[in-house]
Parts: sequence; structure tokens; C-alpha cells
Amino acid sequence: MGNRLSKIYTRTGDDGSTGLGDGSRVAKDSLRVAAYGTVDELNSALGVVLACDVPDAVRDSLIRIQHELFNLGGELCIPGMALVHDGDIDQLERELDGFNDDLPVLKEFILPGGGMAAAQCHVARTIARRAEREVITLARAETVRAEAIRYLNRLSDLLFVIARVLARASAQGEVLWQHERVKR
Repeated sequence: MGNRLSKIYTRTGDDGSTGLGDGSRVAKDSLRVAAYGTVDELNSALGVVLACDVPDAVRDSLIRIQHELFNLGGELCIPGMALVHDGDIDQLERELDGFNDDLPVLKEFILPGGGMAAAQCHVARTIARRAEREVITLARAETVRAEAIRYLNRLSDLLFVIARVLARASAQGEVLWQHERVKR
């Protein structure tokens, strides 16, 4: 492990720059910082889901994912680093299939809601989609491993399914979109 922070403020970012993990400095609004910052935001959103009452299987999955997101943020912060691997993506797919097996076939669109945990999971899902878009934008300008994009894509799918699981576990259930309720 690298240096531990003994002092939280350094003043080195007062000029609008920040240090990457490789020691180089970039603008705080660079594509790379935006990408790993959104991954960090996603990790925080999962922390909010975990602050809710969730089934053990969901809790175990989300805690593991938080660690993987920290790895992904590190990979994005250190150009050339490889911390997210195909096995991580395979695990997301196995969990996605497992959680989805017990759900009824989706015949309607789902609205975000269905209890606090499910609603927070939908927020995390949308942040995952934004993180994916920002990593794709970064990949157009700099080298980004395909595994990073694939991981976020699969994660947002898993979070959608977990939100469904959480809504069904709550007393509120899933909120289905009713197109006939839309005033024209």
C-alpha cells in the first residue's frame, strides 16, 4: 500500500489540479477525474442502499461490489493499471442471473420506487449509467481498458434487477409505469 494520508488537506489542489495515482497532475475537471469521481459517487450511493434493510444476499453482493468499484476507481486514477478483470464481470453476470431467476417476467416498465432501499438502488443504477457514459467519453480521448466499460454496463443491469428484488421484498412492491395515466 502506498502512502497513508496523515494530513487531509495539502493545498496542492488550490490551483484547480489534482494528482493521479501515477504522480502526474491533471485539471480537476478532466475527463479522467470526472470518470473516477462518478465511480466514487456510485460507491457512495451503494453505501446508502446498504444503510437500508436489505436481504443478506443483496448485502453481500453490494459490499463486494463496493470493493470492486474502489478497484475500478483506482484503475481509472492510475493510467495503465488493471484492477478490474473478466472474473469480476462474470461474477456480476452470475449474480444478475441468480437474482433475476426468482423475479416474474417483466411486461411493463418499472418506475423508480418500491420502498427506500429499492429507490436508492435505482439512484445507484442511474449513477452507474452516468459513470459508464463518462468512462466511454474518456476512452475516446485516452486509453481505457474495455473491462472497465463492460463492468459498469453489467453493474447497472444488476442494480436494476436488485432494485426489483428490493421492491418486491418491501411492503410497497414494484411501481409499474401506467402509460394511460399520462395526460395528453
